[in-house]
Amino acid sequence: MKNLYLIFLILLLTDCSQSKKNDNHSHHSSTNSANTSNNNLSPHTFSMKMINGAHIHIDYSSPSVRNRIIFGGLLAFDEVWQSGAHNATWIETDYDLKINDKLLKMGKYGFFTIPRKDEWIIIFNSNWDQHGKDEYDEKHDVLRFSVTPETLEENVESLRYEVNEIGDGIGEISLQWEKTKVSFQFKIVV
Repeated sequence: MKNLYLIFLILLLTDCSQSKKNDNHSHHSSTNSANTSNNNLSPHTFSMKMINGAHIHIDYSSPSVRNRIIFGGLLAFDEVWQSGAHNATWIETDYDLKINDKLLKMGKYGFFTIPRKDEWIIIFNSNWDQHGKDEYDEKHDVLRFSVTPETLEENVESLRYEVNEIGDGIGEISLQWEKTKVSFQFKIVV
């Protein structure tokens, strides 16, 4: 009986570890998805979308407001932000994208922003694998442009990215947190 219990315990533990290893999202999802964990103040999550055959994937850690002033408080205006918590947020595309009349080649990029009151700078940087903005270097920027932030009526407690299709081969990426939303459009280059 003792050996049977031991075998059962080993099988149970093996099954649990396999489940954790396979707890990945599908890269073929056609909707926005999130994989979050409530045991972390800034859980690791993602958003992705298939648009006109292109897979757009955003990977980030999602901090919460928790009764803090975020923009112009916790995050100073006019300073580079990794656009999430912990590691730098990254965006990956398997097609070239046209953004703001500029070409972003298919690949994986660190996604940084410079929040300001009336204008945000959006940055795609070739160094996508870094902690926060510790290794950020402007010379690795591959695309920079500005957008006008929107003020939201409702507070967005946890940082949220969305990828949405808004037309034939045209998508929009948005970042929403606190009462701020910044977004930009892109076109799939086929």
